[in-house]
Amino acid sequence: MKDPVDELARMGTEAAGQVVRVDLGPFRPYLVSHPDHVQQVLTAEWGNFAREGMFWRPVRRVTGKGILREGDEWASARKILQPLFTAKYTATLAEGMADAIAERVLELDVHARAGRPIDAADQMTAIINQAVVKVLFGGRISRDTAERLAPEFATCATSIAFRLLFPFVPYSIKVPGDRAYLRAMNNIDEIVYPLIEQAHREGAHGGTADLIAVLLRARQQEDGRMDLEQVRDDLVSMYATSTETTATSLTWLWAVLHDHPDVSARLHEEIDRVVGQEPVRPEHVPRLTYLHMVLQELLRLYPAGWIIPRQAVADTKIGGVRIKAGSQVLISPYTTHRLPEFWDRPLEFDPGRWADGAAPRHRYAFFPFGAGPHSCLGQGLFRIEAPLVIASLLSKYRLALTNPQRLTAVPGASARPKQQIMLRLVPIERNPRT
Repeated sequence: MKDPVDELARMGTEAAGQVVRVDLGPFRPYLVSHPDHVQQVLTAEWGNFAREGMFWRPVRRVTGKGILREGDEWASARKILQPLFTAKYTATLAEGMADAIAERVLELDVHARAGRPIDAADQMTAIINQAVVKVLFGGRISRDTAERLAPEFATCATSIAFRLLFPFVPYSIKVPGDRAYLRAMNNIDEIVYPLIEQAHREGAHGGTADLIAVLLRARQQEDGRMDLEQVRDDLVSMYATSTETTATSLTWLWAVLHDHPDVSARLHEEIDRVVGQEPVRPEHVPRLTYLHMVLQELLRLYPAGWIIPRQAVADTKIGGVRIKAGSQVLISPYTTHRLPEFWDRPLEFDPGRWADGAAPRHRYAFFPFGAGPHSCLGQGLFRIEAPLVIASLLSKYRLALTNPQRLTAVPGASARPKQQIMLRLVPIERNPRT
């Protein structure tokens, strides 16, 4: 309970990646971390390992029946949403994202001038939220409404920790986090449903390409009826997957840079050389090669999706261990990314291991966005969002951590730091260029 994310990783690494039966009293899931076994569950035999079971219940209370489901519901949502997250389409969103991020970063000047520290988690969530809302909602949502939405999703992501650790506890029994979760879920619905209903009344079925319009067009039935609840579930699922991974990863980054001043110095040097005093634009991103290496290493040590639950559909074997139908299987990127059999100095943050496009020893030793048919649709957005945010911040400021401490991960929908990370923004002084 004190540090369950790291404890699960300890179990997996001590077993050298072999299958581990985790004893949680009446509930005994299998921890799967060896890359061969990850490949079996997520790709080779993915149809036999469904996204079902008690681990999914707390997540689906808010996301409903959409992209995070299985069967026809998942296939339908994936078919509708995948065109919005291709590399070609996300590239068209980059300019709008860069504008939204630059606008939000500029607002931090008031904190910098006052010498007032900022909460890293809150500010990373706010910056990513503004960018995602702009490109996915197409201006249908006001700034005030968007800023109300972001903290509610953060509450949902973190308040399910108890339910994830003790998924066998009946929902008739109230546990810590339930009240906050239900309140946040209701607040999300009070924001999202009116947006959908207004777009539906306005006839958002033409050529507009924002996410709500796409979903309304796709979900309209032949007789003209509309399943607004399904549109709501699709929208909530995609908003969550487009924001949570990036905001969580960027929150960890600032503590990592504090602990590794050599990495921070090299990152600042590259951003200053590539971007300089210009606004950060999408064309800068491919030239920020060291930043890409830092992000890869950040995703290795602190994958937002720390656990991927599955339920065996039929009897099978993993690594020689018999797995009965109905058994819960836990894939843990957080664990696999720390296996010394596949990573030199696995606990050391070393962006250099990714130099010259170096790949891990095994294709499935690194999978921060999952793998196989259920891999995260939002990973393309992450590759645009994260570099733009980091470069925008570090081209203007040096971010000094004011409360260094040992961090532990909260085992929610993503693995956010439990402790608050406070940053002081120190403006970078440059001589005017001639």
